[in-house]
Amino acid sequence: MRKQWILIAALAAAACTGTQNRGLESVHQPVVSRNDYVFDVATTRSGLAPGEAQRLAGWMAALRLGYGDHVAIDDPNGYAPAAHDQVATQVARYGLLLSDDAPMTDAPPAPGMLRVVVSRMKATVPGCPDFSRVSQPNYENQTGSNQGCAINSNLAAMVANPMDLVRGQSGSGMTDTFAASKAIDTFRKATPTGAGGLKGTSSK
Repeated sequence: MRKQWILIAALAAAACTGTQNRGLESVHQPVVSRNDYVFDVATTRSGLAPGEAQRLAGWMAALRLGYGDHVAIDDPNGYAPAAHDQVATQVARYGLLLSDDAPMTDAPPAPGMLRVVVSRMKATVPGCPDFSRVSQPNYENQTGSNQGCAINSNLAAMVANPMDLVRGQSGSGMTDTFAASKAIDTFRKATPTGAGGLKGTSSK
């Protein structure tokens, strides 16, 4: 009998430890982190210095630049507008637009240099999977510690632009009424199924 009481006490203690999940909403939520990658290129009055465009193209290819990446130029002197156009051309090959809103880096570019900054977001769900709290017995009627790990981890892995998990996408402010009403217009112009009348049947 004493062993049974010890076992029950051990199970009760185990049920009280681990991740506390007191509501239906999971405590495990996607967390978005950002990494900044910098690349300095030499410039001249006519644009990028010879060979710099090739170096920049190789760096972008190594990073596997793609949708969701934010590419900006850090040019505190602003003396290289032609170089900006050349960098924008390289970025456009990946279907991205160049931004002048560059994040802060450790040190400013050296004179005569232009800094290209690639900001990449990544979404993860820390602590998943989480089996720190046994499902039974649960004397506090709490949701399991692993609740939400699967769906939120899949969401973090599949979202194309992790920043959308933080602030979403803003609307353009423009509405194409033709595109919006196209489906309804097609439905209205469709010939009714009974327009040809009902075919008679003959009985023998």
